[in-house]
Amino acid sequence: LIASPGPAHEAALLAAFERDLPVLCEKPLTPDAASALRVVEAEQELGHRRVQVGFMRRYDAEYVRLKTLLETGQLGRPLMLHNRHRNVASSPFFTSSMLITDSVSHEVDVTRWLLGQEITAVTVHAPASSPGAPDGLRDPQFVVLETDGGALSDVEIFVNCGFGYQVQAEIVCERGTARVGDDHHLVANVAGRWGGTITQDWTERFDQAYDDELRAWVDTTRRGEVGGPSTWDGYAAAAVCEAGVRALEEGGRVAVELAEKPALYG
Repeated sequence: LIASPGPAHEAALLAAFERDLPVLCEKPLTPDAASALRVVEAEQELGHRRVQVGFMRRYDAEYVRLKTLLETGQLGRPLMLHNRHRNVASSPFFTSSMLITDSVSHEVDVTRWLLGQEITAVTVHAPASSPGAPDGLRDPQFVVLETDGGALSDVEIFVNCGFGYQVQAEIVCERGTARVGDDHHLVANVAGRWGGTITQDWTERFDQAYDDELRAWVDTTRRGEVGGPSTWDGYAAAAVCEAGVRALEEGGRVAVELAEKPALYG
């Protein structure tokens, strides 16, 4: 189980490959596309998968139900995916680019996984920063992801919203829509008012998803198998995030450059 800071992942993964060990590697696979591709190539040389990457939203019950619904085909072809990702406050060390690499990276993987498509280009819009954002932090941001299947996925990332932690997604398809993340908890009606509570951090919102992710890794490992997000998924996310950082810093639409996908990853 690799849960060290991202820059230490490559060395640990390569050491695990030398011993042919099964690995659950927390995201990011590595901090950049070049090192992530080296990991993909090293795993490919083994001739079999060894790594499950920790994109835990794939194990969240709501996202799993959404994925299952899409696979039935009853909503038709996906056209758009709207994502909202809000935090109460960012860590003091957070930078503008980390909104992409550390936060939007989740939506990057969710987009690829739900749609079954690769992301081909990224555009980032940054409105006037919120007064709650530290000086110099471009927060919020609005990210648009284009896919090779002709769909669009947008992400509102707002890491200093001040009121709660919210992760929501709405898929718009040819024959219907579906949404997750509305937090249908207790709603009280009292003294002429109604209301409830908003989750305050990711540990509360996704605690079960992390448990289910770990259990899935243990169960597949016991069977001598590897499941879940692959090193290719980790590499693709890194490449998209690099394009996103360029789009944020340089402006405009930035194409995503991906290597040829090895047969090992389907």
